Amino acid sequence: MNNVSVWLMEQLLSEQGKHYATMHDYSAGESIFAVGDPGDYLAVLVSGCVEIRKGEKIVSIVDPGSMFGEMGIIDHKPRVASAIAKNQSRVAEIREGQFAGLLRVMPEFGLAVMRSLTDRLRRQLET
Repeated sequence: MNNVSVWLMEQLLSEQGKHYATMHDYSAGESIFAVGDPGDYLAVLVSGCVEIRKGEKIVSIVDPGSMFGEMGIIDHKPRVASAIAKNQSRVAEIREGQFAGLLRVMPEFGLAVMRSLTDRLRRQLET
C-alpha cells in the first residue's frame, strides 16, 4: 500500500480535517467493509492495523498512513474485498465530495491514489 503524505495525515488529524474525512474507530475483529458493500469512500488508516481479505485469504495488510478501498471512490461499484480491523484501529473515511476538495488543495493526492491502484494491479498481474 502507498503511504499518504505527511501533509495529508496532518490535515486529517487537524481541526479542519473534519472537512476532508470522517473518523471511525474499530475494535479488533470488527468489519470496516465487506465484499458487496457500497464502494462509496476511500479509507486512510490513521492508527492500528487492517487486513484486506478475499474470503478467508488475507491479500494485504494495511499499516498506518496507508490508504485502502480506493477503487470505490473511483468507480462507485461494490467492494470486491473485505477490510477487517486486526486490532483497535482508527480509519479516516474520505467520501467523494471530500475527495474532490482534497484534490483541489493537493492535486498530488490524485497521483498517490492512481499509484496505489496501479501498484496493486501490477502485483496481481505478477502472481
